[in-house]
Amino acid sequence: MSLLEVTDLKVHFPVKHGLFSTARESVKAVDGVSFKIEAGKTLGLVGESGCGKTTLSRAILRLVDATGGNIRLDGEDITTMTGRALRERRRKFQMIFQDPYSSLNPRMTAGDIIREPIEIHGLAKTKSALNDRVAALMKSVGLSAEQASRYPHEFSGGQRQRIAIARALAVEPGLIICDEPVSALDVSIQAQVINLLQDLQREHSVAYLFISHDLAVVEHLSDDILVMYLGKVVESGPAAEICREPKHPYTQALLSAVPEVNPADNRKRIVLQGDLPSPIHPPSGCPFHPRCPLVEARCNSEVPPLRSVGGARAAACHLI
Repeated sequence: MSLLEVTDLKVHFPVKHGLFSTARESVKAVDGVSFKIEAGKTLGLVGESGCGKTTLSRAILRLVDATGGNIRLDGEDITTMTGRALRERRRKFQMIFQDPYSSLNPRMTAGDIIREPIEIHGLAKTKSALNDRVAALMKSVGLSAEQASRYPHEFSGGQRQRIAIARALAVEPGLIICDEPVSALDVSIQAQVINLLQDLQREHSVAYLFISHDLAVVEHLSDDILVMYLGKVVESGPAAEICREPKHPYTQALLSAVPEVNPADNRKRIVLQGDLPSPIHPPSGCPFHPRCPLVEARCNSEVPPLRSVGGARAAACHLI
């Protein structure tokens, strides 16, 4: 049984054009996404800004309500769960946010930030055990217990993200959603945080949903990759296979933009024309066809289904 199973998930936001008007349109931020994550594994979620990655993660965390579909965690449907029942299950999944400068409460010390979720879920019986747990968590992410009394502004960006990681680990979750956790950091610090995440995964057997627009980072971390475009999955499969031989033209364009130390002579940069279409008025047929360099007539009218293209690979393209 999968740790997380998402089936045909949809998140649509109604759009009103006036204060008292009735919503006749909707933003289809996530439109029929399905995937699974096994315990201790990493699923990389990639795509351009605006493709629905963050909305998908917030729907899984139940920070926004799903319009349709199901979210099952440890075999339990949490799609419509509310109140105390949902609060109790939140221990199983946590999130590391993109910006370490705004995701930490500036009025709380590092120790209090890590201590808070432990107290909320009653995971330490005594104050001594609580302090020992905080010290152990800080040590596990490369910080010292003496730094527990410092406030977030006294730390660097990389150190703040380490505090956020310790906070996420504090309740011993099975799944951590990482929403571009290194994109706001310097390149040298990014490598340190990525290595830390890998070490903690091996130590705690935690699963990651790792969201990024950087395929190089995702390839390094992930077991499987999910590529999103305009709220839909356009390609999925094992990370090594997708990065070695991408099937969908959009995935090919994303990979062509990844810098290489020793680029192959035959590698060609694919530059997509235009911008991401509006999710309120998506294109007819294949959502990628207005920007696709390989577009054919049927792409304008027929929606390609996400289908198997061999082994564990799947892609949504008429040309495959």
